[in-house]
Amino acid sequence: MKFNSFLLFLSIGIFMSCASTKYTMTKTGAIDFQAHRGGRGLMPENTIPAMLSVMDNHKITTLEMDLAVTKDKQVVVSHDPILNPLITTKPDGSFIKANQVSENIIYQMTYDQLQKFDVGLKPYPVFPEQKKLAATIPTLSDLIDSVETKSNRIGRKMFYNIEIKSVDGKDIIEHPVPDEFVDLVVHLIKQKNITNRTSIQSFDLRPLKVLHQKYPKVQTAYLVYGVGCSDAQNQIELLGFNPTIYSPEYKYVTQQTVDYCHAHKIKIIPWTVNTKSEINALLAMGVDGLITDYPNLIGK
Repeated sequence: MKFNSFLLFLSIGIFMSCASTKYTMTKTGAIDFQAHRGGRGLMPENTIPAMLSVMDNHKITTLEMDLAVTKDKQVVVSHDPILNPLITTKPDGSFIKANQVSENIIYQMTYDQLQKFDVGLKPYPVFPEQKKLAATIPTLSDLIDSVETKSNRIGRKMFYNIEIKSVDGKDIIEHPVPDEFVDLVVHLIKQKNITNRTSIQSFDLRPLKVLHQKYPKVQTAYLVYGVGCSDAQNQIELLGFNPTIYSPEYKYVTQQTVDYCHAHKIKIIPWTVNTKSEINALLAMGVDGLITDYPNLIGK
């Protein structure tokens, strides 16, 4: 009888241990770790090589990127609507000067013209670990095709978090009007059959509202910055609806921010978190994910 009791106790202990391990693994697996611009701390930002490289880190679940549009309506992957002097090399091998920025608006260039500029070779002192290699600004279509091809090869699907870069007052000058921009992007993600693995984010309320009205099934991520973003309730009231994801500047996130989002069934994914201590602090608060320039901090 004592022996049977011992076996029962041992079995319960093993079961509880396994259950605990399963819970921990499930909880860890649910965290959405996103590579900011493909992990620009390590690779040239928003390029196909960056996205493919970070896919080898199995802790990274989502590829984060930004969008612009060319004169001939090609959706391209670029953080800036104007060629960034910090990362761009001109076709003749020289660099863009500060007073030449207005001459290099992507929306005023065709895609063929854009392809003559390199965005991977110029040294970037802010990210000394960044590997330098020849790279051009890709179309979103080509980037998705490249990622999906590798996904099929390695047997792991990636999620996409793509930002519509628009500013009220810059319509038609630096980008299409919100309705057109949203239509271009949604058409593309539907065509590529990745809608259920894609969230569309923006600081600009206008495209988010268009998405909510025209494409309510598309996941939205509301980007916010500054001290005011700690007040999730106020920010979301400005938006006018509950987004899928609330994405605040990480240093202003409080426990109250996290709790408010969860109480309203909104995921909270802060940006851009670049130290291990900050990552751990945010995870301890219960965030649903985080965006980082350094995917290597997450581990493999």
